[in-house]
Amino acid sequence: MSDRIMRCITSDGAVMAAAVDTSDLVYTAAKIHMTSPVATAALGRLLTAAAIMGNQLKQNNASITLRIKGDNSETGAVIAVSDSKGNVRGYVENPDCPTEYYSNGKLNVAKAVGQTGILNVMRDYGTGEPYIGQVELVSGEIAEDITNYYAASEQIPTVCALGVLLNKETHEVMLAGGLLIQLLPGADNTIIDKIEKNAGELEPMTTMLAKGMSIKEICEKALNGFEVEVLDEMPIHYACTCSREKVINAFITLSDEEIRSLADEKGFAEAVCHFCKKKHRFSKMQLEQIIQQKHSER
Repeated sequence: MSDRIMRCITSDGAVMAAAVDTSDLVYTAAKIHMTSPVATAALGRLLTAAAIMGNQLKQNNASITLRIKGDNSETGAVIAVSDSKGNVRGYVENPDCPTEYYSNGKLNVAKAVGQTGILNVMRDYGTGEPYIGQVELVSGEIAEDITNYYAASEQIPTVCALGVLLNKETHEVMLAGGLLIQLLPGADNTIIDKIEKNAGELEPMTTMLAKGMSIKEICEKALNGFEVEVLDEMPIHYACTCSREKVINAFITLSDEEIRSLADEKGFAEAVCHFCKKKHRFSKMQLEQIIQQKHSER
């Protein structure tokens, strides 16, 4: 079974809920980046949030980039990118950062990420200037920071739950997922009270997935007491958009001397993608060809 995301809405149009299973996606990311347990949890949560927020974009070439940078952060910046087609990717600046636990055995993500700092949200609709929102971190646990972003930046009352469950011995990703509940214009106090009661009774996301609950059942539980309609459902996966052509286009922005200086003592230039670790290699001769290409395009 591949990872999937589903959006549901109450038939009165007052509340929207989106649930996503990102177990494969986060497992893949952890393998690519060889992340420590706490870096896996931080990246997994942000990838899951990006998957949900990317799914809300309906324009064809739209994408969303989430970037968390905590003050005195052990992870460094954590970045996740998603588009409206279910392609998600991301990375952690310091993937092997040290892991600490709370007294209850849970990973201390807030300490690694930083409890103060900035969450940047950039929506690019593919039509020119992207929309950029920025809020201060409220906890560094990520779900609360996403909730706060919607409240502060978009004035949308939101409940966000994000979870990554690791094998205690191997530290491999077993389960990951997320849930976003949002009140839409027209939600009155009785609806708000019902949603708050439901949210308070929800088990952690990974607990619900471990019980075998489907993303539809998780949405229905979040919207208990309402008539629920499915808006859409689609697969999501870890996918990088890097290409040799994009690297060449980046090189072309440099001066001739800068392009030539990219070659190391062995005579090669190598560009490594942050998101998938793929290496794009260029010989001195290929660098000269890029210089020629640059001048021929002018």
